[in-house]
Amino acid sequence: MINITDFCRELRRQQTGAEKLLWEQLRNRKLEGRKFLRQHPLQVQSSFGKSFYYIPDFYCYESKLVIEADGPIHLVKKDYDKNRDFVLNALGLKILRFENEEISNDIVSVINKIKMNL
Repeated sequence: MINITDFCRELRRQQTGAEKLLWEQLRNRKLEGRKFLRQHPLQVQSSFGKSFYYIPDFYCYESKLVIEADGPIHLVKKDYDKNRDFVLNALGLKILRFENEEISNDIVSVINKIKMNL
């Protein structure tokens, strides 16, 4: 069975074009000097004492901000995404979701929205 670290590494290797484009704008503290992590696991403890992970596309600990680049798969994962957002919000995190097309076609607007939430 693959461990969470290896799984996250694999996700980084298989990033979408929109994720690559956004990562170029976020990496190395390029955006407002904030550090973003890519495909970084966030461990959550359930009320039953079980640990599980959510892996956001991008995460800024300093700003408690999660950024998701949503592609076609998210059309069939709406309930999962809604629950995930609820759990992450309960941890004090803010979630921004952008469609892949929005990132690819209007990266300036996406970056401005992210800046407003840092």
